[in-house]
Amino acid sequence: MSSIALSPGSAKGFYPERKQSTESKLDQAVINTAGNATSWLYARPERFRSIVDHVNVHAETLKGLNEHQLREKADSIRGRIKTEGLTIDLVSRIFALTREFSGLKLGMRHFDVQLIGGWVLLNGMIAEMETGEGKTLTATLPACAAALAGIPVHVITVNDYLARRDAGWMKPVYESFGLRVSVVVHGMSQEERREAYRSEITYCTNKELVFDYLKDRLLFGQQPGHIQMRLERLYGEDKRLDRLLLRGLPFAIIDEADSVLIDEARTPLIISGPVDATCETHLYDEALELAGQLTEGDDFIFDSVKKTLDVTDEGKARLQDLAESMGGLWKSSQHREELVTQALQALHLYEKDRDYLVKDRKIQIVDEYTGRLMADRSWERGLHQLIEVKEGCEVTARNETLARISYQRFFRRYHHVAGMTGTAREVANELWSVYRLKVVTIPTHKPLVRNALQGKVFRNEREKWIAVVNRIKELNEKGRPVLVGTRSVAASEHLSQLLSERGLHHRVLNARQDDEEAEIIAQAGQRAQITVATNMAGRGTDIVLSTGIAELGGLHVIATEYHDARRIDRQLFGRCGRHGEPGSFECIASLEDEILTSFLGKPLGILAKQFVEKDSSLTRWIMKMYIVYAQYVSQRKYYHIRRELLKYDESLEKAMAFSGRRE
Repeated sequence: MSSIALSPGSAKGFYPERKQSTESKLDQAVINTAGNATSWLYARPERFRSIVDHVNVHAETLKGLNEHQLREKADSIRGRIKTEGLTIDLVSRIFALTREFSGLKLGMRHFDVQLIGGWVLLNGMIAEMETGEGKTLTATLPACAAALAGIPVHVITVNDYLARRDAGWMKPVYESFGLRVSVVVHGMSQEERREAYRSEITYCTNKELVFDYLKDRLLFGQQPGHIQMRLERLYGEDKRLDRLLLRGLPFAIIDEADSVLIDEARTPLIISGPVDATCETHLYDEALELAGQLTEGDDFIFDSVKKTLDVTDEGKARLQDLAESMGGLWKSSQHREELVTQALQALHLYEKDRDYLVKDRKIQIVDEYTGRLMADRSWERGLHQLIEVKEGCEVTARNETLARISYQRFFRRYHHVAGMTGTAREVANELWSVYRLKVVTIPTHKPLVRNALQGKVFRNEREKWIAVVNRIKELNEKGRPVLVGTRSVAASEHLSQLLSERGLHHRVLNARQDDEEAEIIAQAGQRAQITVATNMAGRGTDIVLSTGIAELGGLHVIATEYHDARRIDRQLFGRCGRHGEPGSFECIASLEDEILTSFLGKPLGILAKQFVEKDSSLTRWIMKMYIVYAQYVSQRKYYHIRRELLKYDESLEKAMAFSGRRE
């Protein structure tokens, strides 16, 4: 492997991005295969070990050099790389320099396994690195190499906290090469964003990036040609090029790639604008009143997994009878049924302190994957306004869709995509089929010392919470720090109340305390510290153990509910046993947890309760299989949702191309 596909040419043009491609029949066959991913979707790490020897050879020439001399070496490479491309010789020189600068500026030198991970990323693949193996530092290797070649780099993280932290942490390394690094987070102005994207390396979140891209598409209107843009630059008074936010889509390095590319790919990203409508608050009141008179099972059926709700024929007839004397918009069956369906969703599918918070008398959506607030986001088609009326908040203007795109379609537009995560093997087939990304499992620097304890499943939530509190108290008395993961704000606050009643001092990290995140995480590894957290602590969180904690057994993680995918559970458990330190984890769940009630139904639930009451190795094995099956069913359902969205997006792309319109 003498060179890689990434080249300075991928950054040429006024807005470089890759032409769309659709799946072949073979791809569909691969992803539809049940069970484990096909072996050829993986690349063996042995293929990439040669980079270590190359880097070590060049490292010998750097020994004893001061910072100024190292910068001279870097400057000499910058000119060559733009003409010769990213050959393994030049890349290994850059990797060696990056390691030296990191040692000087951060006191951390890249391990051999991180060099392998960096080379995998530069080759456009997914580096599956165990949690705690230093993915943040690994990303500096391909980022420096690409940026020195003149290719803009987007390092994409799952939340603003990680974007700020990683950019600030790694900034001294980039600046040693004379590279600018910036960060794009929520709340920045258009001008600040534009300036940040002009840097060689930009840290940002997936949602902020996609919305900025959609803003550029709205600015373009119809797809402009290079000649048109040049003429506009020469003669136009209001030059669109100067108002663009991004510089195109050359190279993306995605942290927590499975979360961004798989878990969050079920929902399209939509930009909307206010509608000048006369739909007043009383109309939403009437819709909620009508919806409250309909009966589940007879008049409507909803799927809590897909977040869909359908009104039955009986329900439509009953709705017609109820609205007969109301007049106006309610005379139209289409408008009547659409608005009441939205009202039913507001009543039955969206829950306070799970899907949203009421903050300052405003509805703020909680991101189900990260547990964080999305302050400037709203649901469409009147759903947001219906929830505002439901919660007694001031009703905001309804919005209409101006632009939309899915993550699948967006990330396939990058010239070069790579990713890092600790949990990719379960979705390797989908990563290949949709994004053409192979998975490479990187070995750990030190052996893992992470102890998995036998999980427990109780008949109901009351018994579960009693067991959770007792277990926390037991560990707290031994002085071990404990991280407790919950799936919602409501669950974290319920557990907090139970702990307070038992006199157990603790900290809570959820969407209400997001401003205190850094402080809470900094204390989470101290002696006898109890931290209760939502998914905010599930990815990218590095809990540092204080002195003497390793001797006690390290951090202990308790999951209070199984997630929809085993991968997400593993991310939470990965907060312990990092960097070769000891740690342990367990799950304490109940048969009333959402994943079991939503995906398996009442008959299997009744059967499971009979097994829970009998404690034996056989019944424990049966319960384990019960949970594995529930997670399998949930993932298959989510997979089909993603597939349908992708098919819809591809058909939409063809229709827009035919009409000459863009997103």
